[in-house]
Amino acid sequence: MATTVLTPPTGAVRRAPWRSPADQPAYARPALLVIIVLAAVLYAWGIDHSQYHTFYANAVRSMTESWKAFFYGSFDPGNSITLDKLPGFLWPQALSARIFGFHPWALILPQVLEGVASLLVLHRLVRRWAGVNAALIACTAFLLTPVAVGLFRTAVEDPAFTLCLLLAAEATQRAARDGRPGPLVLAGVWVGLGFQAKMLEAWAVLPALTLVYLLSAPITLRRRLAHLGVSAVVTTAVSASWMLAVTLTPAKDRPYVDGTTNNSAFSMVVGYNFLNRFSSLGISAASTGSVSATQGGGGGRGGPWQGTGLGQGAGPGQGADRTGGTGVGAQYRRTGTRDALGAGTNAVHRTGGRGGDQNGWSKMFGTSLASQTGWLYPIAAVAVVCGLLWRRGRPRTDRTRSGFLLWGTWLTTYFLVFSAGSVAGHTYYMGVIAVPLAALTGGGVALLWRAYRAGGRRAWALPGAVAATAAWSAYLAGQFPSFLPWLAPAVGVLGLGSVVLLVWARPGRTPSGGRLALAGLAASLTAVLLAPSAWAVQVFNPSYSSSGMGAVGPSATNRGHGSVISAAGRTGRPAWGGGATRGTRATRGGTGGFGGVGGFGGVGGFGGIGVEGGLTATQREVLDYTTAHQGSAAYVFATTSWNGASPYILATGAHVLPLGGFSGRVPFPTEAQFRELVDTGKVRYVLLDAGRGTGAPFGGGGGTTATARITDWVRSACTPVPASAYGGADSAAPGTAGGAAAAQTLYRCTPGH
Repeated sequence: MATTVLTPPTGAVRRAPWRSPADQPAYARPALLVIIVLAAVLYAWGIDHSQYHTFYANAVRSMTESWKAFFYGSFDPGNSITLDKLPGFLWPQALSARIFGFHPWALILPQVLEGVASLLVLHRLVRRWAGVNAALIACTAFLLTPVAVGLFRTAVEDPAFTLCLLLAAEATQRAARDGRPGPLVLAGVWVGLGFQAKMLEAWAVLPALTLVYLLSAPITLRRRLAHLGVSAVVTTAVSASWMLAVTLTPAKDRPYVDGTTNNSAFSMVVGYNFLNRFSSLGISAASTGSVSATQGGGGGRGGPWQGTGLGQGAGPGQGADRTGGTGVGAQYRRTGTRDALGAGTNAVHRTGGRGGDQNGWSKMFGTSLASQTGWLYPIAAVAVVCGLLWRRGRPRTDRTRSGFLLWGTWLTTYFLVFSAGSVAGHTYYMGVIAVPLAALTGGGVALLWRAYRAGGRRAWALPGAVAATAAWSAYLAGQFPSFLPWLAPAVGVLGLGSVVLLVWARPGRTPSGGRLALAGLAASLTAVLLAPSAWAVQVFNPSYSSSGMGAVGPSATNRGHGSVISAAGRTGRPAWGGGATRGTRATRGGTGGFGGVGGFGGVGGFGGIGVEGGLTATQREVLDYTTAHQGSAAYVFATTSWNGASPYILATGAHVLPLGGFSGRVPFPTEAQFRELVDTGKVRYVLLDAGRGTGAPFGGGGGTTATARITDWVRSACTPVPASAYGGADSAAPGTAGGAAAAQTLYRCTPGH
C-alpha cells in the first residue's frame, strides 16, 4: 500500500512588518521602524498649533475653490494672478485641504508625509549601495540634522522637491545596476516633477545622475548615451509641461503670471526665480521680462527685500516676507526696520536673516547655515575622498564607487550653487544639502570601519574623520555660548575619548581589541551626532521650536551680548491674529494698527488675521459691506497688496483683487486695465493704504509702478466711503475707519470717471 506524503506549499511565507528580512540582521527592521516613528513625531509635533503660511496659504485656499485655480496656482480665488512660483509643491497641500478642510494642520500634513517618505527612500538607496548598517546610520544622521527636521514642518517648496530628487536617485541607481532604460526614464519623470516644485534647482541634480549612469551602467557606451538622451527628453517634457500649458493658453483665459512684466511663465522661471539669484556674479535678468525681486547672491542681498513697515501700529507696516509663514507652530515675519512690527515686538536680528553670515561665497560655513546643516561636513568630505581614491582600478561598474560619485557630485553641485547664489535667510533651501551629507556619513562610516578593521595605513582614516568632525561640531556649538553651554565641551570630550579608543583598539594591539573598537565606534557616532541632535530636539522647546524658514534651535549669535537668537524667536513670530507674539514681549496695544503687534496688523486693523484665523471685527464689517453692495461685480473689492488681501482670502475665500503681485511692482493690472475693470462693473470698491502705493511688502509699490498710478487715480476719481456706513467710527479723514491708526480707506468707484 502506497503512502502519500503531504508537503507544505513552497510559496513565500508572510513576514511580520517588524521582523527583518532573512538577509538582514535581526535589529535592522525594528531600528528602521523606530527611526520612522521618531521622524513622524519630530515632523508633526505641534501640528495642531500650526499656522498658515502668510503667502502660499492664500493660493492653497484659492486652489480649493476651483480646479482652474488649482492648476494655475492662483493667488486669489478670482484667478487674477498666479503665485511667483510653479504651483506643483502646493498641489498636495490643496488636495489635503479639499479632503480634510482648510485648516493649518491640513496644509502641514503633506510635508510630514513627504518627510517620512524621504527617509524610507534614503534608507533604500543607501542599503542597496553600502549595506543595512550604513542605511541606518544615514537615516539617523538625516533625522537629526536640524534643517531636515525644520524642513518637513514647513509649508514650502522643498519637502516635495527633496522627495522627488531622492526618488530620481533611487530610479537612477536601479537603472545603473541593470542597464535598463525604464528606471532611467522614470528618474527623468521624478526630476521633472521636482521641477514643478522648485523649478531649475531640480536640474542641478542631473550631473550626478548622468555621471552615475554614464560611468557605471553595464552596457555599451552607445546604449548608455541613447538611454540618457531619451531620459533627457522626458525630463525636459515633464519639466516644461506647466509652462507650455500656460504659454499656449490665451492670456484672457488664465491668471497673470506673477514676477514678470510680460506675463510669461518662462520669464518667471528663468529670469525671476533663477537669474535674479545670481546678480552678484554680474548676471542680469533685465532682458527676460522678469521683475527683479532678489539681489545679492554670492556678494550679498539688499534692494527690494527692505520692507516699509512704519511701526507703532499706525502705518502700512507691510514688511512681511511671504516665506515667513508657517511651519508647525511657527509664523515668520520680516520687517525692513528694527521696529517695523510696531510697539511691543522685539527687533529683527539681522545676523541670521538676509544679511549677516548668509552672504558671500563662505555663507555655507557661517554659523547660521552651518548650525542647521553643516555638522557633518568633515566626515562627508573624508568619505568622498576615500571612497573615490580607494576604489581606483576597480571595474567600471563598481557599485560602491558609483555611490560615492552620486552623493559627492550631488553635494558639490548644490554646495557651489548655494555659495554663488542668494539664500537670504531661507534655511529650508539646505534640505537638499542634508541628504547627501547624511548618505555620505552612513556610507563613509561603513567604508572607513572596514578599512579600520583591515588594518594598515587606511585604518587611520576613521579616527581622523571622527576627530575632524568632533572638532568642527565643538567649534560650531561653541558659537552659541548661552545655549547648552555644556554641549561644546561634551562633544570635545566624547570626540577625544572615541579617537583614543579607536587608536588603542587597532587590530593586533590588544586581545580585547574587537570590543574596544566597537565601543570606540559607538562613542564616535555619539560624538558626531550629539550636537545636531541637541538642535533637532528643540522642536519640543517653545522658546526655539522652528521658524517658517525651516530653522530649528538657535541659528545666529548676538556677539555683543554673548546670547543666542532662536530660529523662531529671533523674528518675533506672531501668534494667531493681532496680539501676543510667541518668543517676544508682546502687548495688545496696537489695536487697529495695520502694522501693529501680531498677524498682518493689530487687533481690529484691516491687515491682521483675527483670533483663530478669522477676520477682525473691522475686517468683517468691511467685507460684509462690500459683499452686500457688490452686485454683479467680479470682486468684492481691490486692494493695493497681496498681504492686504490675504486675511480675507484665508478666512472666507473672498474674491479680492490684489494689485502689483508679490513684489508690488508687477504691472498687473495696469492703470488702463484697472479703469476698464471699473467701467465694466467688475470692480466697485478699492481698499487703499495710507501711503501712495505702499502696499508692497518690500517697498516696491511706490514710485512709478502701476499700483502707485492706480492708487493716485482712485484717490482722484473715486469717492471715499464713510466708516460709519459699515459700522466703523468716522474720523477727521473721510472714509478712514477706526481713526488714523487704521491707515486704510475704502473707496467706491463708479463707471465713467
